[in-house]
Amino acid sequence: MDEQQQPLISHLVELRDRLLRAVLAVLLVALCLFPFANDLYLFLSEPLMRHLPETSSMIATEVASPFLTPFKLTLSTAIMIAVPYLLYQLWSFVAPGLYDHERKLVFPLIFASTVLFFLGIAFAFYVVFPLIFAFLTQAAPEGVAVMTDISSYLDFVLKLFFAFGLAFEVPIATLLLIWTGASTVESLTEKRPYVIVGAFVVGMLLTPPDVISQTLLALPVWLLFELGLFSARWLPKRRSQEEEEA
Repeated sequence: MDEQQQPLISHLVELRDRLLRAVLAVLLVALCLFPFANDLYLFLSEPLMRHLPETSSMIATEVASPFLTPFKLTLSTAIMIAVPYLLYQLWSFVAPGLYDHERKLVFPLIFASTVLFFLGIAFAFYVVFPLIFAFLTQAAPEGVAVMTDISSYLDFVLKLFFAFGLAFEVPIATLLLIWTGASTVESLTEKRPYVIVGAFVVGMLLTPPDVISQTLLALPVWLLFELGLFSARWLPKRRSQEEEEA
């Protein structure tokens, strides 16, 4: 019994150490970014400020919002910047339990998922935000002054960052489904119409209630699904434990 508990305890200790390293990395990056918190928020608000009338501005409706909102943005930015290191800690924890051919495949998948996540955030900021804010500010009724609360704006953009970051992980999810044997290229190809409908449903649920943002999320999901299917044709087959041992 003691021999069985010892490996479990050692794994838990290693998991604790890696979680602590991840938290310390995020805090270190946050401390470095904190002096630039207001500049970060100014940069993040630029897509909205560009479309606001000259007489309008963003407002803070809560007493602590001028401090807490930039602080929240700094912490969120620190987590995003530390994502490669966080994934490295995850990789280091699970790598000893993988076969050699699995290690060769998992590391490129982790690297690709990181790149795709940041590409999703960049797509949201540089393509989606200008279109959404141009539409929303112009749709305001006559006589209504558009003055967005800084905390509400931050929650809005972080939600879209998360939605588009996850949406751009569709090729990785497709490759994993095929590599693990949960599905096949032929089966997913036959289900393409359902995937397209599902992409628009996801776009409806995760984006504001306007056709532009829903379409801008649904179309990349569909195209990235096709990219995953295309890439899966060159995916090496997963070997069984008996084949690996042989």
